[in-house]
Amino acid sequence: MSVTNLGGRAPGRLAAVLPPVGVALAAGAVFAFVGAVDPNEPGHYPTCPFLWLTEQAFGTGLYCPGCGTLRTIHALAHLDVVAALGLNPLAVAVLPFLAFWWGRWTVRAWRGRPRRVTLAHPGYVYAFLVVVLVYWVVRNLPFGAFLAP
Repeated sequence: MSVTNLGGRAPGRLAAVLPPVGVALAAGAVFAFVGAVDPNEPGHYPTCPFLWLTEQAFGTGLYCPGCGTLRTIHALAHLDVVAALGLNPLAVAVLPFLAFWWGRWTVRAWRGRPRRVTLAHPGYVYAFLVVVLVYWVVRNLPFGAFLAP
């Protein structure tokens, strides 16, 4: 018997919000773990695969768009927003949007509305991908060094 089909009956509100609550609990657990286990200490987390591969191939590592995100989460867990912005400003900028989409998902589930197939309008998704690609390139150029973690 699944959560969405309780023996042929329509799922209740509590059952409908279990997926968003589960995502919130998982995100909270990750946030708490990274807040407690400092990524600035060597040996706690693996190296970014892209950084490692480019270091092996070119002798100097290149940063991916996610480089610095663990340290950003750690800084945010300790309420150090300035340090978080210095490590990965894109990750900090994306958090309010993730919170908005999670909230919208939770409200829709609570109200019994069907889940949307798309997260956002495709134009917004493509624009976000362009922002991520530009960020990825610029943070590895000399004039974009302020974006490096």
